[in-house]
Amino acid sequence: MSALAPAESTLVVGCAALVRELRSALAELPVELVLLPAGLHNRPERIPAAVDEALEQHGAAGRRAVVAYADCGTGGRLDPVLERHGARRLAGAHCYEVIASPAVFAALAEEEPGTFYLTEFLARSFDALVVGGLGLDRHPELRDTYFAHYRRVVLVVPTATADLVDLGRRAAARLSLAFEVREVGDEPFRRALLPLVPAGIS
Repeated sequence: MSALAPAESTLVVGCAALVRELRSALAELPVELVLLPAGLHNRPERIPAAVDEALEQHGAAGRRAVVAYADCGTGGRLDPVLERHGARRLAGAHCYEVIASPAVFAALAEEEPGTFYLTEFLARSFDALVVGGLGLDRHPELRDTYFAHYRRVVLVVPTATADLVDLGRRAAARLSLAFEVREVGDEPFRRALLPLVPAGIS
């Protein structure tokens, strides 16, 4: 096996929905950050091909490659792409689990399986990605189809600022669901990402 490339050549391919978390965690590290469209959240079957293209285009071969996605609804189809490129990804099923930490997410899911999770990005982009992306603006009756089994919205964010809480509350009202806030700090995401990156925490 060849030696790892220098830290400065590390490539991080991530979801634009995690842009704040990624830039915060990687601010002091010499990496190339490539962001893929957040709209892939609504079409997870397209994530493996998009990641494959990004790794190929930005030269993952010969240097450390980190993919800042969890499985994210790909049903395991992302992992063969990563194996082919020698890349590693965030552990877990989706970004909500990574941001909150596996333990906190498991507790939330056990408490109420019918939970719709909002990150900071999704709260700020709710109208475009959820309302527009799911066609609720054109067909509001679809709310009862898409969210029939949901009972609450939980805003999972490092810092629950007043504007984020207001956006989360409005999103929950749009979906006719109860609303809760879980402030988790930056550490869960940092602990998930940085061990994958040279010069990151161990």
